[in-house]
Amino acid sequence: MKSFPLLAAFFTCVAVSGGPVLAAAPSPVLGGIDALYPDLDAFYRDLHQSPELSLQEEQTAAKLTERLRKLGYEVTPNVGGHGIVAILRNGKGPTVMLRTDMDALPVEEKTGLPYASQVKVKDPSGTTVSVMHACGHDVHMTSWIGTATLLAKAKDKWRGTLMLVGQPAEEIGAGARAMLADGLFKRFPKPDFAVAMHTVGTAASGTVQYTPGYSMASVDSIDITLYGKGGHGAYPHTTVDPVVMAARTILSLQTLISREKHPLEPAVLTVGSIHGGTKHNIIPDDVKLQITLRTYKPEVRKALLAGIERVTKAEAEASNAPRPPDIAVTEGTPATYNDPELTKRLVTAVGKVLGPQNVSETQPVMGGEDFSEYGRAGVPAVMLWLGITEPQRLAKAQAAGEALPSAHSPLYAPDRERSLRTGVTTLTTAALELLGKP
Repeated sequence: MKSFPLLAAFFTCVAVSGGPVLAAAPSPVLGGIDALYPDLDAFYRDLHQSPELSLQEEQTAAKLTERLRKLGYEVTPNVGGHGIVAILRNGKGPTVMLRTDMDALPVEEKTGLPYASQVKVKDPSGTTVSVMHACGHDVHMTSWIGTATLLAKAKDKWRGTLMLVGQPAEEIGAGARAMLADGLFKRFPKPDFAVAMHTVGTAASGTVQYTPGYSMASVDSIDITLYGKGGHGAYPHTTVDPVVMAARTILSLQTLISREKHPLEPAVLTVGSIHGGTKHNIIPDDVKLQITLRTYKPEVRKALLAGIERVTKAEAEASNAPRPPDIAVTEGTPATYNDPELTKRLVTAVGKVLGPQNVSETQPVMGGEDFSEYGRAGVPAVMLWLGITEPQRLAKAQAAGEALPSAHSPLYAPDRERSLRTGVTTLTTAALELLGKP
């Protein structure tokens, strides 16, 4: 990437507790971050202390809605559940969508932070669970509100329509589909561009990473029930043992990856759960498997899903099962594809502001994100990675070969100020790059 020595000076370093953070220098729009930051910090801590599970984001959505309405946005709540859509029209120009997710995870927080979540709620099954923002959605929302505030106060610097989407149920891969099914791109303007960010613990706070093309995998959850004929463990010849059938199925499924898929096409097939039987000497009637399948290309996804069904049925038949297995794809999201041309455009703009040394390309990952649904709906889209680990801590961990807490860990704790300032800066810069100029 080219160096931008003059524009890199857009930011200066100031000393605060925890080390240097980015502080806005005299940019017409970004210069407002310093005055805004104390309020954003308080808002972040409030969001972190009051997380809500997927499909339960009512209070979170209400907090975002209240702030956006005060800023002059036209806000529509309850889109696809607790989703919100906020529109700010500012003359002729492109429509730019900025998306944040809102839901948290059933994780008990163990960070020890003074603002750690103590929330416990009942999940959809009625079980009481702890809840935590262990995936950075509180960082996403706060950065999004910061960007919404700066752009609302600087309407003389851009033209077009700003479309802010607060999406529920990302963690279960259902929110984007629900909002689209509820008319997201029919009741509201279909955007010319869609942009989002996601925190990443393997990058330093103050930095941004990107991946052109396929960035995250499609995710399919497959539930399988294999049927046998139960009986006494001492007399296996009188039974059809579904445990053995399951063992053979699990091993055979891996040949889909090693022998049927092209070796240069990424894919992961993991059997994450196997349940069957009640006692040492009882052969059960059935065994249940839960599988996650991760791929990038639609044709690879389709072939492997068909292969899972074929292999499972074949193993059941080979075992003389009394009935065919039940196979159901219960959840699925497509692969996240970052439009290469749009990625290059945004990376160039963000690099000019953060400094090119703080923006770098990174490899795709096999995690999944339902932000992919907006790209599938025909909108050029990009998701950028926002580093959240304090730089010295990251360097020390890398030198020691230590694995830092990943997303979904009870110890997930972003370096708050650097992460939020960089998040607001990145999202605001991306929006200004794409919106029309006066």
